Amino acid sequence: MANTRSARKRILTSQRRYQVNVAYRSQAKTMIKKAEHAILHDERDVSLEAVRQAVRTLDKAASKGILHKNNAARRKSRLLKKFNMVYLAPSTESV
Repeated sequence: MANTRSARKRILTSQRRYQVNVAYRSQAKTMIKKAEHAILHDERDVSLEAVRQAVRTLDKAASKGILHKNNAARRKSRLLKKFNMVYLAPSTESV
């Protein structure tokens, strides 16, 4: 229990920020899952838009300090690597 008014205020503030941060992290995870699902099911247009949304969400979370910038960069890199492996891989079909 807080002993001073300022300590009480800090507790309330940190609880509010915690809720916002959890929402951002959850949204980022959801966007990544949607993008990976679209990539695996070979839906090019849907996956392109989902990847863009996921990258945007990760960038936003990193800019607000919710995710560390290197953490966001790593997640974006892994997601884009999956996307590129499926859609930018050289075709192995011979004529």
